[in-house]
Amino acid sequence: MTQAALTAIHVSHRFPGATGLAIENMSLQVTPGEMVCLLGPSGCGKSTLLSILGGLTRPTEGEVRINGTVLDGPRPSDIAFVFQESVLFPWNSVLTDLEIALEFRGVPKRERRDRAMAALQTVGMADFAHHRPAQLSGGMKQRVALASALSLETGILLMDEPFAALDEQTRMILGEDLSALLSRTGKTILFVTHSLAEAVFLADRVVVMTARPGRMKSIMEVTSPHPRSPDFMASREFADWRTELYLLLRDEIRRAVTP
Repeated sequence: MTQAALTAIHVSHRFPGATGLAIENMSLQVTPGEMVCLLGPSGCGKSTLLSILGGLTRPTEGEVRINGTVLDGPRPSDIAFVFQESVLFPWNSVLTDLEIALEFRGVPKRERRDRAMAALQTVGMADFAHHRPAQLSGGMKQRVALASALSLETGILLMDEPFAALDEQTRMILGEDLSALLSRTGKTILFVTHSLAEAVFLADRVVVMTARPGRMKSIMEVTSPHPRSPDFMASREFADWRTELYLLLRDEIRRAVTP
């Protein structure tokens, strides 16, 4: 039996004060090379759960395991993050930004440029290595953020709505690229999204969460293999899976928006 890359065991989290319980009794196993999307109404604790799974937040109850060992804090050798907003220094070139990140990780100077350029090549940004962030579009910045995470060569990527601020066309293209990347690299990826279509297009499994406090409502398996092409989005299977997700979420969304 394959050991899980990432495991959450009865995880709950309570914030101090009036906000109260954010996540309740969440358990999840993610296998190596799998892509799992976390989907639920706004405020259900998706980002909080991702932060706990990445070791940035300690749960109030329960535990997280990485490759079988208990996670007790950030694990940069195993886990890399991609957030909604790219974090690039405006005075640096793209290449310099990636090299600085590798320097912080203790990568020898002679290796930094090769690793940074290889990661940029993977996401189609090698030709823009010497551009500054102000010269890049939003989608290009997110490609650089993904390249930065890939350059760290971790087995696990945690992605918190990385395409949310982008236009729909750009999101579609980046989704295709991410699906292809998954098939090539075998990375284990957890991806937070609000988009039903994005979840179906990207995920091997979609974890549907309830309205706050976030609990596990259902897990939907998407059996289409990676890489996924635009033709998949026009298929009957895609429409059926998207409808299934909507029906699972409909009551939870109403609960989240009803005073």
